Amino acid sequence: MSDVLLHTTGRAAHITLNRPKAINALSHPMVLRIAEALTAWEHDPAVETVVITGAGERGLCAGGDIRAVHDDARDGDGTAAAAFWYDEYHLNARIARYPKPYVAIMDGIVMGGGVGVSAHGSVRIATERSRIAMPETGIGFVPDVGGTRLLALAPGELGTHLALTGAQIGAADALLCGLADHFMPSGSIRPFADDLAELPVPEALARHVRSAPEGELAGHRAWIDACYPADTVEEIVQRLSAHGDPAAKQAAETLLTRSPTSLKVTLKSLRRARRLGSLEQVLDQEYRVSCATLATHDLVEGIRAQVVDKDRDPHWSPATLAEVTDADVDRFFAPLGERELGLAPPGRAAPPTAHQARDEDHDR
Repeated sequence: MSDVLLHTTGRAAHITLNRPKAINALSHPMVLRIAEALTAWEHDPAVETVVITGAGERGLCAGGDIRAVHDDARDGDGTAAAAFWYDEYHLNARIARYPKPYVAIMDGIVMGGGVGVSAHGSVRIATERSRIAMPETGIGFVPDVGGTRLLALAPGELGTHLALTGAQIGAADALLCGLADHFMPSGSIRPFADDLAELPVPEALARHVRSAPEGELAGHRAWIDACYPADTVEEIVQRLSAHGDPAAKQAAETLLTRSPTSLKVTLKSLRRARRLGSLEQVLDQEYRVSCATLATHDLVEGIRAQVVDKDRDPHWSPATLAEVTDADVDRFFAPLGERELGLAPPGRAAPPTAHQARDEDHDR
């Protein structure tokens, strides 16, 4: 069977990611098939809504196929991984600009590339089973798929905390951070999908949306907003360690297990994303950074430790934050020339997204 299942029911077209044993991890062919379907449905007057879900019981999507990235970085020349990211990031931008309602059911695990195919949509639904995260610093990588923009727009320093630690959040915290729009019990997903065949999205939502259970991040805002505005990762760790809240100390301990290089590049990526004018510009930046990681030790080592050998014992190089210089970090942001994504050409305004007004209000 196909790794991406496509069908239409009434007024709704459905994308089902269909690699349940891999928690529907995205491969390059899957990205291309989704893009092709979106093009066809955009011009089909019978299709009024697009819905994306994941097969199986574990989640929408655990991310990109990082084992394939690992093999290309270790044994190849990186061109396959770069080509995958090129098309994946174009898909992320396409989803954000899609002219019809794009409904993402963020049930279960939604991480990395899974965030990219859901959180840029115009209707994002979390459930009591949702576990949403950008865990890239734990594999020697950096948040991508537009994740640095999404997290940069989160209230206060919540996004910095999530990006650096890779912490998983549930539905209420996803709503707080702007990664989801609605809460729906998982038992309502199928009836909701059935209603979309006949009803406009707002009417279907009204039948099934409920109040989300209480989250955790709101209660941690004090120490998060006090510690994470620091200019360097070293100072963030120091502030967290010195703070009296045990959760802050735990966050500091978590950071010290992550790739030091990834932490510093992630912090700079987030701070720069706050100043960039559009999702497309952020994706251009992320593409440069992602391609640069292919030449690093930490990407191969991190995926090896977490996914391939699963010994959970990565040996980072450089091993400490102090050993990662500003010049080391700056190299990740160097122009790529012909391999730039070209999503936001200079002087050309990108069309508004479904979330742009909300983003601009948040920036103010």
